[in-house]
Amino acid sequence: MTNTRRAEGVRFEGGGPYFEELSVGDAFESAPALTLTSGMADTHRAILGDRMRLSLDTTLSRRVTGADTPLAPPALVWNVAIGQSTTVTHHVVANLFYRGLVFRRYPVIGDTLHTRTEVVGLRQNSRKPGRAPTGLAALRVTTTDQAGRPVLDFVRCAMLPLGDQSAETGHADDFVGITDTDAEAEEKSVAAQVGTWDLTAFPSAGGAGVPPEGQVVAVQGGDVVSSAPELARLTLNIAAVHHDATASSEGRLVYGGHTIGLALSQANRVLPDLITVTGWRGCDHTGPVREGDTLHSELEIESVEPFSPAAQLIRLRSQVWARSTPQDQPRFVLDWRYTALLPRGTEIRAPHGPEGRTA
Repeated sequence: MTNTRRAEGVRFEGGGPYFEELSVGDAFESAPALTLTSGMADTHRAILGDRMRLSLDTTLSRRVTGADTPLAPPALVWNVAIGQSTTVTHHVVANLFYRGLVFRRYPVIGDTLHTRTEVVGLRQNSRKPGRAPTGLAALRVTTTDQAGRPVLDFVRCAMLPLGDQSAETGHADDFVGITDTDAEAEEKSVAAQVGTWDLTAFPSAGGAGVPPEGQVVAVQGGDVVSSAPELARLTLNIAAVHHDATASSEGRLVYGGHTIGLALSQANRVLPDLITVTGWRGCDHTGPVREGDTLHSELEIESVEPFSPAAQLIRLRSQVWARSTPQDQPRFVLDWRYTALLPRGTEIRAPHGPEGRTA
């Protein structure tokens, strides 16, 4: 599979494949490997507001993990992996969802990430009058470090245009089996990765009991979406719709990882003692986000389970709404279910004021 296609005459168009040029089993590994640096982490934090203690505090990270350098922010790791996978999705119209993201290893600053992207499912969309034809591509994304050790493994679903407007590919795969998640495998992976950590060294705000299951907190204060193309460039995301305002009739779209990263930052304000994110059970982009939008979120505590004498496994759901102006009705743009580690005995910090409520 080549990343260059013949357009017309002697003119060539550089970029990724169109939908009809893909086949199940195609694999792409041409994205540059990327070494995680403290400068990258600082820039990423300036855009998304990372507040994870183990990626902020070198002394604490060494005490908990035993590594000489701090953990890379989890959101930086998955944003790089997604960015490296965009060699397949240069022409993407929209990214619809992610499934089954699992950390197999937690990289530290100085590690180098390499990503392989494989096409595991294809489904051409029904044609609609007045709309260019598109199809859905399910992509298996696997990321390794400089020693070939697994880091991330997940499936993303991208909507791609057809280069040949009249093409009928016959692709009609059912994505259900492809995107099923295995919670048991996720938890085993977590145990393997943090089993050598001294979680008793992680500071806890204390409090009586654990966050009650079913509690929903409206996070106080929103976050404006800024530096969108800069985040895409930082993480090697080459999807044209995130860079080129002429790539879509509706203008430039914000990279989905930007919305997810801000949702994590907002959740971390409510739960300041989150140790790390362990995986995603599902993540759906339910609407477009534009630069300059302000994002607000609600955080639901779906379940809390013991993990070790020092930590608990907490399943969270972040729902995010966007407004372009204060007068706009909020648009639902993200539904993200993920799992994280939290110290035992940590109590949820419910925000106060007109925007903060618990249900």
